[in-house]
Amino acid sequence: MPLNGNSSARPPRRWWVTGLAILAAVVILAAFVSRRDDAVPVRTALVARGQIRSLISTNGKIEPVQNFEAHAPATTTVHRLLVKEGDFVRKGQLLVALDDADARAQAARAQTQLKAALAEVSAVERGGTQEEVLSLDAQMVKARTDRDAAQRNLDALKRLEQQGAAAAGEVRAAENALAQADAQLNLLKQKQTRRYSKPEVARVEAQRREAQAAYDAAQDILAKSNVRAPFDGIVYSLPVKQGGFVSSGDLVLQLADLQKVQVRAFVDEPDVGKLAPGNPIEITWDAVPGRVWQGVVNTIPSTVKLRGSRNVGETTCILDNKDLKLLPNINVGVTVVTAERNNVLVVPREAVRMDDSKPYVLQVVGHELKRCDVETSISNLTQVEVTRGLALKDMVAISSSNGKPISDGTQVKY
Repeated sequence: MPLNGNSSARPPRRWWVTGLAILAAVVILAAFVSRRDDAVPVRTALVARGQIRSLISTNGKIEPVQNFEAHAPATTTVHRLLVKEGDFVRKGQLLVALDDADARAQAARAQTQLKAALAEVSAVERGGTQEEVLSLDAQMVKARTDRDAAQRNLDALKRLEQQGAAAAGEVRAAENALAQADAQLNLLKQKQTRRYSKPEVARVEAQRREAQAAYDAAQDILAKSNVRAPFDGIVYSLPVKQGGFVSSGDLVLQLADLQKVQVRAFVDEPDVGKLAPGNPIEITWDAVPGRVWQGVVNTIPSTVKLRGSRNVGETTCILDNKDLKLLPNINVGVTVVTAERNNVLVVPREAVRMDDSKPYVLQVVGHELKRCDVETSISNLTQVEVTRGLALKDMVAISSSNGKPISDGTQVKY
């Protein structure tokens, strides 16, 4: 009986132990489920190895490298147009002829004035006109003869005075006559050498310079009235019409050698310091989708200027344009490669955070975020190069998927 009694008491204790075990498992499972429900969903990325380029993206304008502009030298009309826009022309070819009748008349008047001024200068240099020089030479001969005669007369009277045959008054009269003859001769000599005063010489020289300038200006107008090509190139702008009226200074024609063109890129002030000669440049134009022109930075900005609402520095680049696709004055997209690395560790830029100017990432370890300080190098709009702190295929958090903040120790799911 006791044995039977003991046997009937054991089953309740086993069920009690089993029940406690089941309860503990349920509690643990509930806690685990609850913990999983509190985990923040995140977007993640793996540390990868690849290429990264630091870029400056901006806009620019195409300009001719070798450019020629013809402007109307005076108010006139277009006499003849011998080309049209898009024509290829050769060096020396006549392109436009302006009406030059007034220019020819002006040149003739200026030439007459110049000849008169040169004659005046020649007269000053020689001491007078040809007639005046000949007359003065004759007067000099007569004055020397008169002076010699007066000298001989004085000498004779002095000998006679010593012999008592001439009076002292006669000698004095002969001396006065000699003095007058000397004075007349000296006056004529001065006329030969110093006929014109310094102010008179300066006036004549000023007239010559003025006449020369007028003549040169008239010749320049006459030359520019016939527009010729200074080099082989393409006429890319011709804003005038045959018979049309043009004012002095109006643009008549633009010619360029478009085999090579220059890109003038406008770089925002914060990026100017990243530029260096030789930086690769990529040029795109919306009118030719998919085409990329390659070049390098030729010049770096020497100043920053206001362009619209932007403070920009201007940098230039020379491009080959043998197919003549790039046209003057078009707007293009510009990408400057300021740095480039190959086979380096990169992460998305969004994954890198800053704390007191020190970069770090939130590394995913299991289902928890761990702060990991890193060192970085170059970056662009989408990626950052990591040089220390992470290994290939490490997982980092980018952001939460539900907008909740994440930080070191946050439980996550992905």
